[in-house]
Amino acid sequence: MVEVKDYLSPVKPTWCPGCGNFGIWNALKLALANQNIAPHEVLIVSGIGCGSKLPDYTRANGLHTLHGRALAAATGAHLANHSLKVVITHGDGDGFSMGGNHLLHAIRRNVQFVDIYQDNRVYGLTKGQYSPTSSKGFVTKTSPGGSIEEAFNPIAVALAAGATFVSRGFAGDINHLAWLIEQALNHRGYSMVDVFQPCVSFNKFYSYQWYQERVYKLQDESNYSTADLSEAFKRAHEWGERIPIGIFYQNENVPSYAEQVPALKVGPLVKQPTRSTLPESLKDEFV
Repeated sequence: MVEVKDYLSPVKPTWCPGCGNFGIWNALKLALANQNIAPHEVLIVSGIGCGSKLPDYTRANGLHTLHGRALAAATGAHLANHSLKVVITHGDGDGFSMGGNHLLHAIRRNVQFVDIYQDNRVYGLTKGQYSPTSSKGFVTKTSPGGSIEEAFNPIAVALAAGATFVSRGFAGDINHLAWLIEQALNHRGYSMVDVFQPCVSFNKFYSYQWYQERVYKLQDESNYSTADLSEAFKRAHEWGERIPIGIFYQNENVPSYAEQVPALKVGPLVKQPTRSTLPESLKDEFV
């Protein structure tokens, strides 16, 4: 039986006290333990940013990649060994700005991994510049007059791109976030888990209290169906006094990328026998 303590690492987090990344980190460990997934059965891939340090603080397979390239590396790792549970953890800047193109293609391919966005609506590691999800008018040291850009809506974009599992959590509600991650771990294809992650140092407006006063759970709404794409779009644009968290949309009828690759149906590539071929015969085969 796997327990949360099995994921404990001797490396201690250097996040600011109160950082929302602690909630995401604890929710991920709880979800993996609840699903009885052992540390050697999971690969955590990250990019660059405060939250991307998470693999260092977790006893599991980890891959720390380049800025914006976590999804590309995770895709390669998944195709090499699709028996592993692959989880990506990266921030809104890393994932939606530098990695935005990779996001669209991971969605359309329906690659089976859990894509967690530590969405603090600011660039935290580089000391507080506005990010893709920062609100219009957001004042920073590099935008003293306020950002003139509209905020990126990850939920709406994922739905429009054809994602088969789209969800949002809140780092201040660890049990609910762990439940979301568990559902994502068991999904057939690509799973987005966008997480409101308060940055206590560089975006104090979106505090724990601000979110707690506004978020509500979609799955508590008696008439909400995760199969209703049009309703999911409607809720994706809901912002202000009430902000939804939970599973917006889920479709288990679309085959994952790996399910459609003949070579992978035999089993993970890393477990398949290699073919011993001399260089001369390789040349003969292709010339």
